[in-house]
Amino acid sequence: MNQPLVATRVAELRDRIVRAGGVGVGIVAVTKNFGADAWSEAKSAGCEAVGENYAQELIAKSKQVDSADRLPVHFIGQLQTNKIKSIFEIVDVWQSVDRASVVTELVKRHAGRAVIGRCEMLLQVNTTGESDKGGCDPTEAKTLVDQARQGGLDVTGLMTVGPTDMDPDKTRAAFRLLKQMAADLGVEQLSMGMTSDVEIAVEEGSTLVRVGTALFGQRPRSI
Repeated sequence: MNQPLVATRVAELRDRIVRAGGVGVGIVAVTKNFGADAWSEAKSAGCEAVGENYAQELIAKSKQVDSADRLPVHFIGQLQTNKIKSIFEIVDVWQSVDRASVVTELVKRHAGRAVIGRCEMLLQVNTTGESDKGGCDPTEAKTLVDQARQGGLDVTGLMTVGPTDMDPDKTRAAFRLLKQMAADLGVEQLSMGMTSDVEIAVEEGSTLVRVGTALFGQRPRSI
């Protein structure tokens, strides 16, 4: 990993965000399949958080980077309830909560933790209607948010993934829907936008963008 290069790329990404009208937009550096050094590079370059997709990979990296030396960790991959226990104390923000069973498991772990703390989550919503996309149906969002809040979870926002075909009009519509839902649900964080659609996401109100390849280059198959 080349730290000066990563720093340059982060600066370029921030410039893209500013030119799209973004103010105070956080960068979640997506470090899946990159080594633990990517966590350090992201922190040195001034990113706000790192994003991981796989439980075992996350556990391995957490053993290599001391908790005091790392950025907040966002889990952004598909959540399996049987994996939550193993990563609960590592994850700072759960971005891909999309069904009642996941909420129930997070509530259980939060209630049973030894040290009092917050459990922050973003509800993932499928705003494109694609069957292969993660996220709850928009009609289910309020019920899931209510369940999470009643269980003591800190629901701070919503997350979505743009359409697979990257059609600009569809992308904008998907992001615009998420912003409207956030307003209706009374949450402020909007995690939307990746390398290919950062500008549209920022124009539509994103507060967090999830970017990997634009910062670290082509993603290796495994760490």
